[in-house]
Amino acid sequence: MSKELLRLTLGQAKEGLRQKKFSAVDLTKAYLSSMEAHRTLNAYILEMPEQALEKAAESDKRLGRGEGGPLEGLPLAIKDLFCTQGVQTTAASHILDGFKPPYESTVTQRLKDAGAVFLGKTNMDEFAMGSANITSYYGNVINPWKRADGKGKDLTPGGSSGGSAAVVAGGLAIAATGTDTGGSIRQPAAFSGIVGIKPTYGRCSRWGIVAFASSLDQAGPMTRDVRDAALMLSVMAGHDPKDATSAPRAVPSFEAALTQGVKGLRVGIPREYRLEGMDGEIVGLWEKGAQWLKEAGAEIIDISLPHTKYSLATYYVLAPAEASSNLARYDGVRYGLRVPGATLDELYENTRSEGFGEEVQRRILIGTYVLSAGYYDAYYVKAQKVRALVARDFETAFQKVDVILTPTTPSAAFALDEKPTDPVVMYLNDVLTVPANLAGLPAMSIPTGLSKEGLPLGLQLIGPAFDESVLFRAGQVLENAASFKPFVERSGK
Repeated sequence: MSKELLRLTLGQAKEGLRQKKFSAVDLTKAYLSSMEAHRTLNAYILEMPEQALEKAAESDKRLGRGEGGPLEGLPLAIKDLFCTQGVQTTAASHILDGFKPPYESTVTQRLKDAGAVFLGKTNMDEFAMGSANITSYYGNVINPWKRADGKGKDLTPGGSSGGSAAVVAGGLAIAATGTDTGGSIRQPAAFSGIVGIKPTYGRCSRWGIVAFASSLDQAGPMTRDVRDAALMLSVMAGHDPKDATSAPRAVPSFEAALTQGVKGLRVGIPREYRLEGMDGEIVGLWEKGAQWLKEAGAEIIDISLPHTKYSLATYYVLAPAEASSNLARYDGVRYGLRVPGATLDELYENTRSEGFGEEVQRRILIGTYVLSAGYYDAYYVKAQKVRALVARDFETAFQKVDVILTPTTPSAAFALDEKPTDPVVMYLNDVLTVPANLAGLPAMSIPTGLSKEGLPLGLQLIGPAFDESVLFRAGQVLENAASFKPFVERSGK
């Protein structure tokens, strides 16, 4: 029975609980057993078995009375970037050792209010800075997928939300939260064969989420199918007066969009996303995705996004600049790690030197440099101008098309022992996802095929601001056409 429970999607489990085919406690126990059996993936920083079982029992009582919220009794994993009241929140950094927030993030509070059960806090790149989940103080996460050659090399699940991707793919949680600053939901979703959506900037509250780059960060769901993403985003989204960047807009029924199809929809194919040297398998899958949408009644239109080539450089000026400002609060005085020094300056230096990892220190240095008096205009101001041009490209494109289709990543997941040693090469993992963050647009990755090595490949949909519904319409068509089976189904759990 427990293996069958692990194969259920969020939507299927929700129906099973309502029909009393199993209890929330049964479901939670199945996942807790799976978590224990697969700790070698290193996907969780903190497991919460006692709290999870207690909440599941409360859900069963509500369900027994015919009550309960839209996610009642469903066991989720929470990226360790979301503050959870009284529960350790580290952002995978040594500098936040032992920090237990006295408050709950808005997103996790909404999930709790909807009846969700929290299994634990997932591993991630430190302060969400990374594309392979290898910068965590708690060690790297391992992708549950393996290459078909049988050599068994450990693969990256992607990053920064690699822990969340691994637990959803591997059957260690039914769904999870992630955050996306430059692709940190969509890239790991593609590498791990799951669905991930970055909503429009301002759709989900950032209050209580440890900040990386405040003008780019956005929370979103990571799930096994498109319907699950719609169910979860409906709960996570909504205006929050505690967040000045939260949009005061009504949340539509994302689930209703799933059955609307794509007949008459105009789908843009941007020529600039066809990168030099891109794997032929990726290009072939992209063409197949366009054909699937065309066969379902959509019109395929070639478009241009001319400033795409500047997006990655722009991102790696703006994101470190905001990070250097946001991370200044970690000084060893107020919370987390403290390494004593003879003077206050020495305390700061000792704490930050020991508390921050190499990649975080690199980005703080880059950010401080581009914000310095001598280089502010040359780098930061210029990057802001280019960002406006990237956003304008999308505005122009959306006058001609309703949604844009691209690959999510330029390759499948790479082995951890093959990871690039040059950080700039590692940054190229985000080349196809960063533009949507710069423009604040919603984007979704859907698993649509396997590489010749048997690894998942994803396609990305980008929509106009606050039109996540179009992503769900097109995403459902792609999912139906691809008939992709997640790892947890293939593995026979």
